[in-house]
Amino acid sequence: MGNLERWRNPLLGGLLLALPLVLLAVLFSQFGGASLQRTYTLFLINLIAVLGLGLFSGNSGILSFGHVAFIGLGAYLSGILTLPLDTKASTLPNLPAFLASVEWGLPPALIVTMIAVALIGAVIGLPIARMGGAAAVIATLGLLMIVHGIIIGASDFTRGSNAFLGVPRLTGIWTALVVAVPILLAARAFRDSKTGGQLRASREDETAARAIGVNVVKRRLLAWTLSAGIAAAAGVLLAHFLGAFSPSKFYFDDTLTLLTMLIVGGMTTVSGAVLGTVAVTLTIEILRRVESGMDLFGYRTPEVFGVTEAGLCLLILFVMYKRPAGLFGRLELGEAWLRRRSAGAGAPVSTPVAAGGALEAESITKDFAGLRALDNVSLSLKPGEILGLIGPNGSGKTTLLNVISGLFAPTAGAIRIDGQIATDWPAHVIAQAGVGRTFQNIRLFGQLSVIENVEISARVSEATDDPHAFAMQLLAEFGLADFADRPAAALDYGAQRRLEIARALALRPRYLLLDEPAAGMNPTESNALLQELAKLRQRTGIGLLVIDHDMSLIMRLCDRIVVLNRGQMIAEGDPKTIQSNPAVIEAYIGRKRARRTENNRNEHNNQQGAGS
Repeated sequence: MGNLERWRNPLLGGLLLALPLVLLAVLFSQFGGASLQRTYTLFLINLIAVLGLGLFSGNSGILSFGHVAFIGLGAYLSGILTLPLDTKASTLPNLPAFLASVEWGLPPALIVTMIAVALIGAVIGLPIARMGGAAAVIATLGLLMIVHGIIIGASDFTRGSNAFLGVPRLTGIWTALVVAVPILLAARAFRDSKTGGQLRASREDETAARAIGVNVVKRRLLAWTLSAGIAAAAGVLLAHFLGAFSPSKFYFDDTLTLLTMLIVGGMTTVSGAVLGTVAVTLTIEILRRVESGMDLFGYRTPEVFGVTEAGLCLLILFVMYKRPAGLFGRLELGEAWLRRRSAGAGAPVSTPVAAGGALEAESITKDFAGLRALDNVSLSLKPGEILGLIGPNGSGKTTLLNVISGLFAPTAGAIRIDGQIATDWPAHVIAQAGVGRTFQNIRLFGQLSVIENVEISARVSEATDDPHAFAMQLLAEFGLADFADRPAAALDYGAQRRLEIARALALRPRYLLLDEPAAGMNPTESNALLQELAKLRQRTGIGLLVIDHDMSLIMRLCDRIVVLNRGQMIAEGDPKTIQSNPAVIEAYIGRKRARRTENNRNEHNNQQGAGS
């Protein structure tokens, strides 16, 4: 799939969603009454807001309560920019001169407001992007409350808690549609872009995403900034749809509504955002009629307060119970069909790595709160070499891999990659420098497809012009091509292990660190893995560092072996030397048993000598 197809597919998918919106706009503008037109216009405004929220929350997995704050900022700023001068003079007499003297139309006000709020969002997003998880969610809630307080407190600009009046009512169906369609296409394109794919990978497993070269903080910040600008666009349109509004409009009620729309439809897809907005808009319209009383077979039902809020809560609970991933689940409209149409024939994946250089760990020490996990450990790995790393459980093998790959910073010592000091490099930089890895406990992007797992990694490396074809060829080499569209979490254990290796190889690394790749495999699968790794070294000249407890595999596969025990290196050499090393034997079977084994060996040798 080339560059043209890479952009064509998400745009075609977006057009599949945009076409019904255009048709409904034509239908309602020609044949609908004023009430129906207002409802559809409000639906389009809400859709823009949900698309902005989904661009960040859906792709990053961090639920945001703060995007309504950006909608509020967009509404007030654009209102100030478009408010008639006489109205501005009477309602906002204390405005600064540069704001008091402007009266713009809607298009320039929209553009300036989106840019301004996006810049504000970028500044606010710096700490939020670094947090991640529950801390980031709580921070967005704090953002909502702080901005709400600022809007009330800045009475010279907002009229405080009083209604902001006199905003020109310029938003109709076509205005909202002209803004909504490009944003819909942009949201769909972002999801399938290199940045969007990397962000979705971090949503599934942040550690694994960093290990394939994804700068998670940078990707989150970009998505947050773009989503703030989109939310501001919704605020601009809403302000010029209502004509008057107050700070209470941009607080918890609307936050609940937008989150319900996103979650009900399925927060991980653009299609889900559209469907969720449709479903919740229809539900709200029905519940409001019930709440305000309605004629039913000649009988006027009584007013019932709180029905709308209660109904939304019940709707979200019902959908989450029946379909936890939302009505659309993780399905993106047209995605699988478009991918099949664009499937390439494959690209060569056996390009040899350049000879020379080495991956070096020099005198590595790592402490955890006073516990020394590694103590002055050194090793080196050259391209074309297979190095085994063995030792009893708890000896520090995985900790050493985590230090080399940048997940842990060493307490002392140095890491060098082809002569460059990489001790302080973060994990994503080390991955981009040519060091791939797998994990002791499999870390896949479980809800992404098999092909997406590998293709996202290939796009990070930028080693090929056709990442999709490159990924398909890798899957074929590991016997996974038939499962390309299946979620990675649905594979069996052995296939997941192979997929993790294929994803690491998609980086085209010079060095590959494998943490117990044969764990959980039966002898047949272990032998197949051994043959595949040997062929990989022969084809590419890649350097392999292999941790495993399968001694048969290690002894047959490796050129050299390093042995750790209690965080210290106790032996290094070829397999035959390691097998007969007393310190290694003692580390594995204990001192007393090691002495007994040595005595038995000596006695056996003496008996053989006497017999001869």
